[in-house]
Amino acid sequence: MSTVNPQPLWQPDPQRIARSQVTRFQSWAAEHHGAPADGGYEALHRWSVDELEPFWEAVTQWFDVRFSTPYARVLGDRSMPGAEWFPGATLNYAEHALRAAATRADEPALLYVDETHEPRPVTWSELRRQVGSLAAELRALGLRPGDRVSGYLPNIPQAVVALLATAAVGAVWTSCAPDFGARSVLDRFQQVEPVVLFTVDGYRYGGKEHDRRETVAELRRELPSLRAVVHIPLLGTEAPEGALEWDALTSAATEPVFEEVPFAHPLWVLYSSGTTGLPKAIVQSQGGILVEHLKQLGLHCDLGPEDRFFWYTSTGWMMWNFLVSGLLTGTTVVLYDGSPGYPDTGAQWRVAERTGATVYGTSAAYVMACRKADVHPGRDFDLSKVQCVATTGSPLPPDGFRWLHDEVREDLWIASVSGGTDVCSCFAGAVPTLPVYIGELQAPSLGTDLQSWDPSGKPLIDEVGELVVTNPMPSMPIHFWNDPDGSRYHDSYFDTYPGVWRHGDWITVTSRGSVVIHGRSDSTLNRQGVRMGSADIYEAVERLPEIKESLVIGIEQPDGGYWMPLFVQLAPGAVLDQALLDRIKATIRENLSPRHIPDEVIEVPGIPHTLTGKRIEVPVKRLLQGTPLEKAVNPGSIDNLELLHFYEDLARKRA
Repeated sequence: MSTVNPQPLWQPDPQRIARSQVTRFQSWAAEHHGAPADGGYEALHRWSVDELEPFWEAVTQWFDVRFSTPYARVLGDRSMPGAEWFPGATLNYAEHALRAAATRADEPALLYVDETHEPRPVTWSELRRQVGSLAAELRALGLRPGDRVSGYLPNIPQAVVALLATAAVGAVWTSCAPDFGARSVLDRFQQVEPVVLFTVDGYRYGGKEHDRRETVAELRRELPSLRAVVHIPLLGTEAPEGALEWDALTSAATEPVFEEVPFAHPLWVLYSSGTTGLPKAIVQSQGGILVEHLKQLGLHCDLGPEDRFFWYTSTGWMMWNFLVSGLLTGTTVVLYDGSPGYPDTGAQWRVAERTGATVYGTSAAYVMACRKADVHPGRDFDLSKVQCVATTGSPLPPDGFRWLHDEVREDLWIASVSGGTDVCSCFAGAVPTLPVYIGELQAPSLGTDLQSWDPSGKPLIDEVGELVVTNPMPSMPIHFWNDPDGSRYHDSYFDTYPGVWRHGDWITVTSRGSVVIHGRSDSTLNRQGVRMGSADIYEAVERLPEIKESLVIGIEQPDGGYWMPLFVQLAPGAVLDQALLDRIKATIRENLSPRHIPDEVIEVPGIPHTLTGKRIEVPVKRLLQGTPLEKAVNPGSIDNLELLHFYEDLARKRA
């Protein structure tokens, strides 16, 4: 790809650079830990990956991490998998998340917003009190460190309280959103055998109430490990028989007691999308998440006590856990429970306006939907407090960068970020002191030796390669649940390059140090030996107003040939006639290359996604290769299983 020196879309002014936390951290770390005083972010990043131990020790000191027992050294063993961080240390994540209650008791820790878009505050002192009350009740129920606690909950304050109370006890949190069906939830929760289940009676979405009492009853029947079920009456119904009432467990004025646990003690279990089998149950540690999130939110997102942090997410996605960790920096966290597009496409901008969000995170898909729907956020909403709009979930196309710049504000920090559930953090993305170039992530994150490698393990610059991380990160999984010999963990990341994390994305690291994400490498398009990212094709095709969404698959043929169909879901009223076909091909040729033009363009009723909104390329590829549906995909991981029958039928016809 070309990385000639384009003009940056945005550059931070000198005052912003000087007051940013990462600038102040660099000066302090130079004085106390041997970091380079000069050379800006690039020099700081080089030091952070070359000198892992001084860097991570500096992070813990800068953010005043409280170790109740000291560590023997920062990194006991640096091999991957199995790196040992801060051996000997004990601490508690929830204690750090609630620290601001000591100095800002009456200010909001949480701002809760539903589809009325009216924010309701929960103060720091109230949050701390509820956590203290619930943690005491959980202990009274017999909950012990290491026990699992599950939440079938929307993005509401009670979910945050339940997570923090679980962590305070030293138990292990796991959650799913209530739009997940029973099978999807059981595929996750049955793996970890929770002893407590927090549930709602239903949720509101798109202006409608969705009753989930039957699903909850099924979860109770199918989770024999449960000792207690806690009912949160979001829709106002009575607690089912045998369930405990939320209000009764959170009404006491009890100081929280924090179980001091080893650094590597499990904090929560997150799940992979599970499109091709049972979701991987990914376990991350109290200490690893604490220090990684302080670094990512404090230094990269530049969050502090004056900020309001809003990310559109659900409790079934790692971004919810990341959002809650905003509390670690003393930030007010905005929880939005509702449809991203209700009552209209501008809904998220309205929430950002009404909550005074300073950092607002959303999906690339939402940005592009706003662009298509002709939304004008800067004109129609007061977004003067928004300093940064961050996007994730998929690469933000160049048109998305331009649209945010033109339609929100010219002086807007646009942070496209990329990471994974696997580390619950970002490999690359936001840096408040660096320029933003269209279509690019600003830089790799501190402490993350992110590289692009060819198949033989040679680093590439300005060329497409595999996203690898060559050094351990504290938030990498401590293990997968029910993976006693670690083979599933090893095979997920370390089977291609021994001792090096391979994430499964195609990336380019540019000679300027920025990063471009091209899409998943495990569903890679590879024509005549040239690797191409699906995201590049989506970005080009979906500029056309007639195309609502698209999916491209590349399939090796038995005769050595290669078949690359493009599936398109049309916008209402559009017709896939010869004129539109010609325009699709011309758009791809002009924006990418003749090699990117598909062999066929096929109209489909819809594009299937995972429950967290990602297009499913690999299962569709397997269906088209003739794999039976039940083996190609885990049905509980898909938003609309009916859509897959189209691809199944197509495979039959082609056979």
